Amino acid sequence: MKTNRFLYVLVFTVGISTLGAEIAAARLLAPFFGASTIVWANTIGVVLVALSVGYWWGGRLGDRYPDVRRLCLVVLAAAALVTLVPFVAQPFFEVSVDALDEIEAGAFVGSLFGVLFLIAIPVAILGTVAPWAIRLAVPDVEHSGRVAGRLYAISTVGSLLGTMLAALLLIPFVGTQRTFVLFGLALALVAAAGLGWRYMAAPIAAAAVLAIPVGTVKSTDGGEVLFETDSEHQYIRVIEQDDGDRVLELNEGQAVHSMLREGSYLTGDVWDGYLVLPLAGLDGPPERIAILGNAAGTTARAYGEYFPATTIDGVEIDPELEDVGNRFFDMASNENLTVHSEDARPWLRRSEGGYDAIFVDAYRQPYIPFYLATREFFELVRDRLAPGGVVVVNAGHPEGNDDLEKVLGRTLAEAFPTVIRDPIEPTNTLLVASEAPLSAEQLRRNAHGLPTEVANLAMTEASRLGPRLEGGAVYTDDRAPVEWLIDRSILGYAGDR
Repeated sequence: MKTNRFLYVLVFTVGISTLGAEIAAARLLAPFFGASTIVWANTIGVVLVALSVGYWWGGRLGDRYPDVRRLCLVVLAAAALVTLVPFVAQPFFEVSVDALDEIEAGAFVGSLFGVLFLIAIPVAILGTVAPWAIRLAVPDVEHSGRVAGRLYAISTVGSLLGTMLAALLLIPFVGTQRTFVLFGLALALVAAAGLGWRYMAAPIAAAAVLAIPVGTVKSTDGGEVLFETDSEHQYIRVIEQDDGDRVLELNEGQAVHSMLREGSYLTGDVWDGYLVLPLAGLDGPPERIAILGNAAGTTARAYGEYFPATTIDGVEIDPELEDVGNRFFDMASNENLTVHSEDARPWLRRSEGGYDAIFVDAYRQPYIPFYLATREFFELVRDRLAPGGVVVVNAGHPEGNDDLEKVLGRTLAEAFPTVIRDPIEPTNTLLVASEAPLSAEQLRRNAHGLPTEVANLAMTEASRLGPRLEGGAVYTDDRAPVEWLIDRSILGYAGDR
């Protein structure tokens, strides 16, 4: 019975560490390959295959070596590998990302090889524990079902706890590196308990690793990393570039999500379009706007300078970004901004509406939330606009590819009779939609009386405005294959180079 109690503790700890390591591995991948469903599918798939191999291997080892000591030695080896994962990840990713860029391989290939290299072996080793423990715990065939069921139940409860600990507590508060080390420490402690006091050096060494400083997760091509963290939702990084511009990157850094230019409220980039495009339909600056995807507040900051009477609801799913915006991007300078740390669509559904303009800038490139690109979502946006209100949607895309823009334009047209486009950047098109007429002429008329630099911007934007592109499918809540569309766009872009 004493041996069985120890085995219960062992499989419980292994369950915690296995699923906890899976969650932490996905966060290790995010700064390099993103956090899309494809990356998660690779992570889950590799873990399941590794566990299957481990179960098969553990059954054979249990029959050949039916003793607790050898099982604990295997767990100790897994502890060492789990502890090492975050320290080998950075140099591996830095090299592999450059190599994959050379062959134009995307997130699917990169994340697959990343998970295989980082956690497939330690997870396979951890997978040996449950069947091996069953072999040791079963006294006879008569009790085999009861004992096996109990051990797998304990292991599953441990897996659930490991998932919640990693996602809700460890990664947000101690970071990804120390999350791996803590799981390695837990494995080393339980293994040492089964091996004897002479093996306590292993958990002591793992505890010492916790003191190793957490360096920059990944290097930058230019500039200085001012801040980086793993929030509950994503990897966040603030970079001050060599020219003095400050930018916000999320996850793999495929897109810049906020920008601050010292001494200027304009950016020379996509955010400037939000200042003037509503004037293609409205008679004057909007009184109330909602920004779905406020990030660190670049658009809100500009409105506070040029249109200080406009009240703004800024919606951002990650509450960490409010602090980042206040600290690094002067977001707090707009006293008329109210930040809501919620998911955009549920928040919009509960809102009272009546907005003169709604900006949809919540897409995380290259993969975007499907539920913010559907007919039902745009119908909700329409219902929350004031009469004659305008929605502006930022459609990011690979340079020279307009597949996503066509889909968003076609889907918007299901909810709005008027949809026009502004190809503001090679990789960004702003789609403008309303139930009222929209025109470049209206934008030019409204430019008179605006501050000079904003008036010049309005005239430039007006010169680019045109009808939406034809084609594309209508996405719905039931069917919105965004990941497949984006992957096809990336592969097409790569094939043309």
